Amino acid sequence: MEDYEKMLREIEKQEEMLQFTEFTSETALKIGIKLIEKARAENLSLTIDITKGGHQIFHYAFEGTTPDNDAWIIRKNRVVNRFWTSSLYIGTKLKIADKAIDEKYFISDKEYSAHGGAFPIIIKNVGVVGTITSSGAEQMVEHNLIVEVLKEFLKK
Repeated sequence: MEDYEKMLREIEKQEEMLQFTEFTSETALKIGIKLIEKARAENLSLTIDITKGGHQIFHYAFEGTTPDNDAWIIRKNRVVNRFWTSSLYIGTKLKIADKAIDEKYFISDKEYSAHGGAFPIIIKNVGVVGTITSSGAEQMVEHNLIVEVLKEFLKK
């Protein structure tokens, strides 16, 4: 059995470390391309989305993905935008509480998906301004892919 408390602490550290001083459309493009390259290298078929302030500024769907992946992205992004933390963090908190999202937070699981793969875009001294999200693989793979690319990009 996984140590969910340890996982929460690790996600908190990631979110503290992986913050930007600014985030532009050019930043999104560079990160998006890095995510595509890393996904290809790992033989993953994903849909990748970067949204800032409700504006989708990068989106790419590998062959083999479907519009269902877009729907998952929307639902994961809603979690990040509501709680200002990664979708994996909220999903892990729900596992600890042994509750579904509608039970604990009184929101629809048809509209919100607390599965890994959506990571907040955090600007230092500002807060969450958007999301970097993937869909099409196992939730830990998606979360870790984003974290690894952000570490490389931010040189952490």
